Amino acid sequence: MIRPPRPTRATARSLWDSTGLREITRGLGTLDAEIFETIAQSQSPALDAVMPGLTRAADHSKLWLVIAGGMALSARPTAQRAAFRGIATVAVTSFVTNQLAKRVRNRPRPATASVPLQRRGHRTPTSNSLPSGHSASAAAFAMGVGIEHAPTGLVLGGLAGLVGLSRIATGAHYPGDVLAGFGIGATVAVVGGRLIPPVTQHSIAIPPPSRVVAPTCPRGAGVVVIANPASGSGDAGRMLGEVRSLLPEAEIVELDRDEDIPTVMREASTRAQVLAVVGGDGTVACAAPVALDAGLPLAVFPGGTYNHFARDLGIRSAADTARAIADGALIRVDITRLNDATVVLNTASIGAYPHFVRTRTKLQHKLSRPFATAVALTSTMRRTRPVRIRVDGEVLETSLFLIGNSLYRPSGFAPSRRLRLDDGLLDVRILEVGHRFATLRLIGSLLSGRLERSPLYRELQVPEFSFSAVDRPVVVAHDGEVGESYDEATFRVAYRALPVYAPGSGT
Repeated sequence: MIRPPRPTRATARSLWDSTGLREITRGLGTLDAEIFETIAQSQSPALDAVMPGLTRAADHSKLWLVIAGGMALSARPTAQRAAFRGIATVAVTSFVTNQLAKRVRNRPRPATASVPLQRRGHRTPTSNSLPSGHSASAAAFAMGVGIEHAPTGLVLGGLAGLVGLSRIATGAHYPGDVLAGFGIGATVAVVGGRLIPPVTQHSIAIPPPSRVVAPTCPRGAGVVVIANPASGSGDAGRMLGEVRSLLPEAEIVELDRDEDIPTVMREASTRAQVLAVVGGDGTVACAAPVALDAGLPLAVFPGGTYNHFARDLGIRSAADTARAIADGALIRVDITRLNDATVVLNTASIGAYPHFVRTRTKLQHKLSRPFATAVALTSTMRRTRPVRIRVDGEVLETSLFLIGNSLYRPSGFAPSRRLRLDDGLLDVRILEVGHRFATLRLIGSLLSGRLERSPLYRELQVPEFSFSAVDRPVVVAHDGEVGESYDEATFRVAYRALPVYAPGSGT
């Protein structure tokens, strides 16, 4: 058998020459240099005045850090998420550009003799010219922000384009370097958007929020505040001091460790015009049915560990709640009832979802969110026994199952928040594991940003959801607490049943 000759370096060089790729590359390089000379030699007072300062502002991403800081201080959740995504995208892009892309092909910096002296940079960069790191960071920040908030991203895109132009005008890069940098930054942003989807509004049409006429209580008269000092590792105690100063006429009831919380709340509701609680989601979940039965509005002071319900209402501090009470800013939000009895304010779950959340939260300090989610998913599915349930006559085997009161964002199995608490829907998310190679398939879908398309993942938006246990009663955890076991479970939305104070909702 005659083996074909192994290609040599000379053979590869001849193939390169014969295909004309060398001439194409040389021609593109010549065009790149000609465009650079045209921009560099242009006599423009505007370029002389703006470009040097702009390119210095973008050094070490200072420009983007300042903009992100301003967005973070705006107190708007969308702007804060956009700022965080933009800076995270810049960080990843800087690593890819400086540690990987600049090592692929060595290209010297342009000669700056043709650049007007007043436009040149104060120092000449010594790193590889291809690609432009400034341009990569600019595109990364603009597109990262744009994924969360498109109008802001569009404006920043124009600024990013000017930063790229400044790198050419000041003689730091060729136009091709800038385009390559833009491409890298944009790619990292797009991949990041697939791995960690943005928090966006659902496309489901939802009526406007309901606003309720409520008396104003600027000093807290008629407000009974139930405080659980055991919540939030001591945060409730600090919060209680703020409540006393903000609402001096309110009645404060501090819970003892051996007291029955629902009993104390029911007794307090008999003399209250407003029932308020200081504590976490578990304390709020205890207070909600008491307020419903007594026909009282609920006020929440976030004194727990996570305070998901308060956060989704827009409450960040005791001052937010006190201001809402003073202004009479009252709205109605949904609650979910389990078997027409137990009240669920945030989420309910079966299987190992609580373990999954705890593991992911612990790992997020060391790993990126998608990898932390993947590791937590693997750990949970390996260590926990799957649960079999029957849904609409079909038997499903699952380790991770979540029901949310109102719709959560983003899609996928790492929801973070609700934009509305009054849409009348349950958010049901199920991962099936009763299939071959289920764990590997789910992790692959998660890391590729395609979990929503996986046949092993189900996401439903419904007003009612039921399941029955197949092998044994199933424990249902809700609002951070381990609940009871059920053979049959029905979750039903009570549409806008709970009046609650929320900042910014006054008429």
